[in-house]
Amino acid sequence: MNTKKIAGGINRREFLQSGAKIAASAMFLGLGTSRIFGAFNFSPLESPIKNIILNNGIKMPVLGFGTLYLNGAVGERCVADAISLGYRLIDTAKVYNNEEAVGAGIRLSGIKREELFVTSKLWVDDAGYENAKLAFETSLNKLGLDYLDLYLIHRPRGDVKGSWKAMEELYKEGKIRAIGVSNFEPEQVNDLIANSTVRPAVNQIETHAFFQQAKSLEFLGLNDVQMEAWSPFAQGRNELFTNETLAAIGKKHNKTNAQVSLRWHYQRGIVAIPRSSQKAHMAENLDIFDFELDEADMKTIASLDLNITQFPEWE
Repeated sequence: MNTKKIAGGINRREFLQSGAKIAASAMFLGLGTSRIFGAFNFSPLESPIKNIILNNGIKMPVLGFGTLYLNGAVGERCVADAISLGYRLIDTAKVYNNEEAVGAGIRLSGIKREELFVTSKLWVDDAGYENAKLAFETSLNKLGLDYLDLYLIHRPRGDVKGSWKAMEELYKEGKIRAIGVSNFEPEQVNDLIANSTVRPAVNQIETHAFFQQAKSLEFLGLNDVQMEAWSPFAQGRNELFTNETLAAIGKKHNKTNAQVSLRWHYQRGIVAIPRSSQKAHMAENLDIFDFELDEADMKTIASLDLNITQFPEWE
């Protein structure tokens, strides 16, 4: 998780480093140190993460590793650490300026390429048919890969149809295993479906406890497009990591707010890509497959929905 303090929120590292809050949360949530900091070290040949099947038949992990703000040597180390713990979905983008670091981390991990699911994204400056073709090749070269598992239009701006045509061709050539979009509203996804030969496989959008995107979830489900959550913790905004409602549910299941949040995404059928620079937090985020939120828990979390973005500066 980014270590910067964010207005209106708190980051998880800051929370855990506060002695008083650690003591309080340990007593309140019933957490042992193994639950927060325990070693969940999986061999490079196995992963605890399950897969979903996209609309073109390929498998995609239900939980991945986001890399926004993870640059240079830190990014390289974080990607390698995440893979060593069992992450197989690695998400980056041109605009993150870290594709070289992500590629280096993949190579450092020693994992076979076919075991990974790597995503990158087309930025708005590269919209259009010819630009998209060039931008894709540039990203591929920076990553040091022969193909991408998923390539997304990062935002619905510029010549979207030209970009999509280029991506359709790259998909049919086998250079991309699945294509999709990010930050598209239902109406924009619907327009793309109506004017394309390849249906988007994924729409990666903001969704978390405070912005639950019920309309998009329903629409995407009806149209066989997988919903994926960027920033599933809202970057700690609105004090997600210390939210009392999530903490009470966490106490019930002996889990942290982060784990409750990720389990909630999983049970809604949403792929999530949490980011952290701390290996202990990466491991904590993986530990969500041994419990289940009941109907009351899900309804309680539903009550947290503010139905408004927590990132107005990105609108």
